[in-house]
Amino acid sequence: MNKYIKIVLALILFSLLFVVRAFESQLFYDPLLEYFKNDYLYKYIYNIDVWRLTIDMLFRYTLNSLISLGLIWVLFERKDYLKFSGFFLMLAFMILIVVFVLLLRDDFESGYLLPFYVRRFIIHPLFLLLLLPAFYYQKLSNR
Repeated sequence: MNKYIKIVLALILFSLLFVVRAFESQLFYDPLLEYFKNDYLYKYIYNIDVWRLTIDMLFRYTLNSLISLGLIWVLFERKDYLKFSGFFLMLAFMILIVVFVLLLRDDFESGYLLPFYVRRFIIHPLFLLLLLPAFYYQKLSNR
């Protein structure tokens, strides 16, 4: 792939990640968004539709993962990196969503920090920040 095309595609994919973040309140059901901004220390969480929240988190995670996989493909163009990333992202979601739902069912009795950070790993493409340097290092070490 041409170097300039790679740069343009990478910029488009990065901007898509920002678009998902910018329109999160319009695109996804997430009552915890406002809760963690303001009242998490003083208020109890009321009326959360756990299934709807889980489905919307799945949708958002899938959207972020597809964009991340596209970015990995554009930057490295290796199927093995893409397969590993896809498997890693799928496994991470399955583990994180189970932990998050259990914490949500527990009404955050054990505190709010663990659910906050588990939710953050689900709704933001943080694993991309781990995978890109790892693949770059792998690419440099194979030379």
